[in-house]
Amino acid sequence: MSKKEKLKGKDLAALGYENNELRSLAMLIVGRLYKHDGKEKQIEVLKDLMLKPEDYLMHPELSPIVNKILEIEKDTPKYIFEEKAYEIYGEEGIDKSAQDQMKQAMSLPISVGGALMPDAHHGYGLPIGGVLATENAIIPYGVGVDIGCRMCLSVFEAKGEWLKSKKNEFKKILEQNTKFGDGYFDDNKRDDDFFDRSEFGDLPILQHLKDRAFKQIGSSGGGNHFVEFGLVEVGEGDAALGLAPGKYIALLSHSGSRGFGANIAGYYTDLARKKRKLPKQFEHISWLHMDEAEGQEYWLAMNMAGDYASACHHHIHKRIGKVLGYDTILRVENHHNFAWKDTMPDGREVYIHRKGATPAKVGELGIIPGSMTLPAFIVKGKGHPNALYSASHGAGRLMSRTKASAQFTQKMMRDELARHGVELIGGGLDESPFAYKNIHEVMKAQNELVEVIGSFYPKIVRME
Repeated sequence: MSKKEKLKGKDLAALGYENNELRSLAMLIVGRLYKHDGKEKQIEVLKDLMLKPEDYLMHPELSPIVNKILEIEKDTPKYIFEEKAYEIYGEEGIDKSAQDQMKQAMSLPISVGGALMPDAHHGYGLPIGGVLATENAIIPYGVGVDIGCRMCLSVFEAKGEWLKSKKNEFKKILEQNTKFGDGYFDDNKRDDDFFDRSEFGDLPILQHLKDRAFKQIGSSGGGNHFVEFGLVEVGEGDAALGLAPGKYIALLSHSGSRGFGANIAGYYTDLARKKRKLPKQFEHISWLHMDEAEGQEYWLAMNMAGDYASACHHHIHKRIGKVLGYDTILRVENHHNFAWKDTMPDGREVYIHRKGATPAKVGELGIIPGSMTLPAFIVKGKGHPNALYSASHGAGRLMSRTKASAQFTQKMMRDELARHGVELIGGGLDESPFAYKNIHEVMKAQNELVEVIGSFYPKIVRME
């Protein structure tokens, strides 16, 4: 037999021999017994062994493989995966891969409800823009890597026209008072009560991450995270924000829990995979039951990451607000990438995962950003039950980072920014305005989910 005809590990894996010990045993025995019969015959035997192991229990040579298959089957939990209906908002703008991901998540035995928001696109675990309700369980990758990623808007008691007349001063403030990626502030006053929390002593993984969290607080992540100055516009009929009509200088930030949250996500996803032993295509959405110690640990750690993300934003806004010297007259903020303990419309207690989705219960305030050239919207939730009290978390990507970087040029991006009167500090083509869906179309697709009560127009944007 030529090298080309020899069995390989991937051949066995395709037949269901995913366990390393079983795969090695099967290759050794079948390869030896049928070495003169060719690869096709070997695959035929291996396939039959996997489909009808009981028929080979008494086989003098193949029985060790069968015994191993049956041993693994006995130790592998049996799950029933069934497709369930879910709501889709703005379906015409959502790619098939995101819808397929949502179908997969909805088929989990723990899933009892779901919805896809109009900004949805393919992600890891749940699609970005996916909302999933589960009973007595949380999916770490359903929450996501950047736990507690959030929006935070501060509106200052400052005349809107100052942003244009003093643009260089505002630009300098952003450059000197924001850090991204691995950057951090040596002079941060790290006196947050957060670092005194008992969870750091209760969970070893948090103790391990404490120094890193302490160092990075007040900084922002890379990618689509930003800190920007802009204008909040309040019209004559807009009374919901409690602001007099006019234009106000505002600061908007988007970031999450940094390496602190990413390490928590990775650690508990690995635990969930080992405990659930799901088929390979479902591994990334493995769950932890809430009556397991690991589930309770993840719940504590996830909430810590969410509180840390919030603290990071408050540091950013406090630092910049202090330099500005203006009073903050309004603050609106909200998480996405989180799981909330809640109830279904029928009263069942569940955990609602919002992977890139904004909480939108009746009267709940939130911020839904567009792109760096289109407005963000301050919204008030309508509490729509079919959407599991949720809305989009932004405009959503129209294309991948790689495709955007290849398709557009720096000149195209500069021209588009200039056309909208926006100045960009940092940022790459992967985050160009062209890479995102039109926020106006996204908002139109979810008008039954939220009410728009204010608009924020970016003017000076800082990214990595």
